[in-house]
Amino acid sequence: MNDNFTKLAFSDTVKNLQEKYGSRKAYAKMEESGDRFILTDREKPFIESRDSFYIATVGKNGWPYVQFRGGPAGFLKVLDDTCIGFADFRGNRQFISSGNIIDTNKASLILMDYPSKQRLKIWAEAEVHDASDKADLANELTPANYKASIERVILFRIRAYDWNCPQHITPRYTLDQIGSEIAKLNPEILKSCCAEDPVD
Repeated sequence: MNDNFTKLAFSDTVKNLQEKYGSRKAYAKMEESGDRFILTDREKPFIESRDSFYIATVGKNGWPYVQFRGGPAGFLKVLDDTCIGFADFRGNRQFISSGNIIDTNKASLILMDYPSKQRLKIWAEAEVHDASDKADLANELTPANYKASIERVILFRIRAYDWNCPQHITPRYTLDQIGSEIAKLNPEILKSCCAEDPVD
């Protein structure tokens, strides 16, 4: 098991670039900073409150592939301190991510919280299982009251993760988030709109 993401991400070429551009000293300290593969009370609720994430895989031919996965908030679930998973809904049936995972057993995830400008990167060993072969797990991972056809279960056994700097994340909001903020303002709007005109 890796101590943290630097063991997976910092190749010799990456380290040479860090040296060239002046960040190597800081990242050398990070390499010694201890475990970053066991989920804590910071990561778990963040993961389980997402309604989408991006998954990157690489095929046997060496070409990378990135896919967006979405569902109701909480469709990506924490199964234990080092494993997360989701029920894979029927989609366009290209099976590129699933095929790449079967071939290479590896994936990286990016989980975004745009309003809070937070981003979590995860490196994982991934598995694809037919839902019929893992019926209990598929049932556990299936979101309640979500009308979708579940075909597979995809598991990610976490090898490392890292939180990113928020500097260049543009805040974005869902319709529900905007609606809830507007609803808070409604009493004030009604007060100002419906106030009687002052008498001269």
